[in-house]
Amino acid sequence: MRFKPIKNLHLSVHPPFGKVTVSSPEFFDLEKVRVYLITRLSWIKREQTKIANQEREGEKVFITHESHLFLGKRYLLRCIVSPKSKVILKHNHIELFSKVDSLTIEKQKTLYRWYRNELRIRVGALIEQYASIMHVGIPEFGIRAMKTKWGSCVTQNQTLWFNIELAKKPIECIEYIVVHEMVHLLERNHNKNFVILMDRYLPNWRLQKKVLNELPI
Repeated sequence: MRFKPIKNLHLSVHPPFGKVTVSSPEFFDLEKVRVYLITRLSWIKREQTKIANQEREGEKVFITHESHLFLGKRYLLRCIVSPKSKVILKHNHIELFSKVDSLTIEKQKTLYRWYRNELRIRVGALIEQYASIMHVGIPEFGIRAMKTKWGSCVTQNQTLWFNIELAKKPIECIEYIVVHEMVHLLERNHNKNFVILMDRYLPNWRLQKKVLNELPI
């Protein structure tokens, strides 16, 4: 739980484990927050049940013919022995080149380097597009592993962060997260004004949010 300089209390349940986070106005006391959470217990349990029942990607061992997602589409992995590690997307295959004695973790790192680069290209293009539409400066952004969020906005230094797992999601879902975080440059809180701005810049954002939340995690 965090106390922040905000007007309203915000409660969220995050995949993949149903973690609950609470952001409270600084003027609330712990007892008031506790009472609020008690009133929301049924909703929290429903959200955690939905997350627990959500389809999940199985553990990957990085062998030929194993399926991997990229931009919402399934591709078959083709492992190729090579002195240089790299990834090439070819038709319905992701070709992963690695040394003959490469461990699973090394193959995973190679694929995720590629994911990071591909996601950076697409996120960068979307940021430029919406910076122009929103009449804001182009913010700094980064790609990293995130356990409970698809993205975040550090308003103090105008920096956006995006979950590397977004590389597996459809481009429309990536667009939704980019717009969501960029709207935070204009409105820090998830309030009525935030919703108005989301409706203005991405009218179908609710659909994309639903699609993203129902995809395998």
